[in-house]
Amino acid sequence: MKLFSWGKDGGPESKVWGLWLIEIKRLFSIVILKFEDGSRDAYHDHAFNAVSFLLSGRLIEDLGNSAVVYHPSLLPIWTPRNRMHMVISIGRSWAISFRGPWNSQWHEYIPATDENLTLTHGRKVV
Repeated sequence: MKLFSWGKDGGPESKVWGLWLIEIKRLFSIVILKFEDGSRDAYHDHAFNAVSFLLSGRLIEDLGNSAVVYHPSLLPIWTPRNRMHMVISIGRSWAISFRGPWNSQWHEYIPATDENLTLTHGRKVV
C-alpha cells in the first residue's frame, strides 16, 4: 500500500514520475503523473485498467500501427490493461490517473532488442 508516495512510474528508465495519493493494488490507485519530454523505447500494456485525465501538455499514444494525440481535456482517456502502447510526451505533461485492481502480470516489448518480456510485481521478469 502507498500513501502520498513519490517515485518513478514504469521502472528506472522511465520518463514518468508519479505521486501516488493512494495505491492498494488489489483495489485501486489514484496517481498524479508527470511525463518528462520523450519516452522510453518500450511498448507495454498494464496490469490494470485506467481512466486518466490530461491536465497539461501533450501526449502521443503510439499503438505501433497508429497513433493518438491527446491534449488537456475534460474527456477521459481510457486505457484497458491489454492495450500495447508507448506514450510519448511533447515537453512536460501532467495527468491524473485512476487505476483499477492489478493483475499479477503485464508485458513489455523492446524494439531495439526485439525482446518480449512478461513482468510481475516489482518489475520482475517471469
